[in-house]
Parts: sequence; C-alpha cells; structure tokens
Amino acid sequence: MCSEISGGNRKIFRAVQLPSVTAWVASVPLNEGDGGGDLYYMSVCDHGLISRVALAVVSGHGRVVSTMAETLRRLMRENINVWDQSDFMRGLNDTFLLSGQNKYATGIVLSFHRLTGRLIFSNAGHLPPLWYHARHKTWGWLKEDDDPLAKKGSGLPIGLIPGTDYRQTVVTLEPSDLLVLYTDGVTEAENYAGESLDREQLLKWAREAPIDSPEALGHALLQRLESFQGRCRNDDETLIVLQREKASVVASLGNVTVNHSAPPQDALEIGDAVDGRSRSISDSGFDQTKQASPTPG
Repeated sequence: MCSEISGGNRKIFRAVQLPSVTAWVASVPLNEGDGGGDLYYMSVCDHGLISRVALAVVSGHGRVVSTMAETLRRLMRENINVWDQSDFMRGLNDTFLLSGQNKYATGIVLSFHRLTGRLIFSNAGHLPPLWYHARHKTWGWLKEDDDPLAKKGSGLPIGLIPGTDYRQTVVTLEPSDLLVLYTDGVTEAENYAGESLDREQLLKWAREAPIDSPEALGHALLQRLESFQGRCRNDDETLIVLQREKASVVASLGNVTVNHSAPPQDALEIGDAVDGRSRSISDSGFDQTKQASPTPG
C-alpha cells in the first residue's frame, strides 16, 4: 500500500523527507493567489521501501488549468497503488483524456528503491532532469535510452492521444547523487531583452551552484533565475531537488543492500523484507525494465 506524503499546485517552499531521499520543492504559480498548472506529487509505498515523485505541467494558464492540475492530482491518488509505472502512466493518460477541457500535461514519474538504490522513471514529454553524479563529480541529464523496439509515438504528453504507450527505464542512484526536476516555466523564462533561458543554461548554473544539500542547490538556482528574469515572469515555475542520502556502512543482505546510516525504524522494515512480508523488487517492477547508462556532462 502507498500513502501520499506531499503534493499540490499552489505556492510552496519546503523540504520533504522521503525514505533515504531528501527532497526540496519550490513552486510558484504565475497567479500566486490561485493554483497553477504545475503539479508535484510524492508518495511512499511498501513499508517505506519505495518513494515515488511526480512532476507534471498542464498546458495553458488560468483557472481551468488549475482545475485540471487538481484533477490530475486526484487521478494520481486513485492510481497510487499501481506498481508498474508504465501502467500508472497509461492509467493517467486514458483517464485524463476523459476529463475533457482539451488539455494535456507533460510529466515525469520517478520511483526510488531505498535498499537497492535503483531509480525507475517514465517520461511523458517532459524536460529531462539534471543529474549530478557524486562519485565522478559531474553533471548530466537523466534520459531514456533510445530503444529501437519502442512503439512509435510512445512517451507522449498525458491526455494527448488515447492508448499511448509509456516506457520505464532503470538507473542506479548512488549515495549523494542529486536530481533536479523543473518545469518549462523555468527554462523558458525571459529577461528584459527578450532572451530566453534554456536547459543548457540551467545546467551551467547547476555546475556553479553549491551541492551541500538539495535546499542549498535549489535556492542557488532560484536566485540565478530571479536575477536573470527580474520581474518578467510569464509562467508557473517549479523546481524539485532530490538527493540520495549518504551511506556510511553498506552491507550485503542476500540480494538486498542495507544502509546502516538509515534511521532506527529502518531495522523493522529491513526485517520485514527479509521475512518476506514486504513486496519483492520484481513485484514492484524494479527488475523488469532496461538499465539505462548514465549521461554525464
């Protein structure tokens, strides 16, 4: 079973603690009094073994878009216990289409297994997250590998075409690695001269920013964004920074990796996993997908 930890489409600046992952969220709708079209959603599943993070952007502006973002959040709640991430995305797509309003949403969904360090993600036409590889001290992109067997038209935005297929890709998120999720309101921001920011500039800023914590990195990126655009905001803006916690002592427990720097309650959950009371990795879909290669920059 899964439970919602945090989510919404209204203005927020906050840290969120997930199992073995620290998250920091900054979301500012264009019309701060109302909700926006940017939606974030976080849940924890399977006795704290799996954390899921989603970020979506509903097309357009105004109250209708805010309403559709709230509809998308409701759909995420209704599908919260769908383990296979491809099925989760397909369910969102088909149901969102029935909601009407001729709206669609780009989105990305990530699930992290705290014992193995595996990260499984599916992308529905969303901008690729930034990925800091702590071991190599390099920045790059979290991207799906090109798959020649993938169906044509797969991975399209949610609510665009019925029956769209979605892939799921697995990578290993190592201790202290960072991910930066963002919306197009960030990378399409403009300054007084009408010049647009792009994701390559955002990557450059990330390389120059502190990486002490998700909050430090997030604040640094927001400060650069504010300096760049001044008062020329024209869209909702959302950043989510995720960091896998450091592992001080790592021991092998069969095929399961145990992080002994985790909080004390983890001992009970690890025991549950060993006794077979927790869902296995294969049941969660974590060994049924293609392992992607990192894309360091």
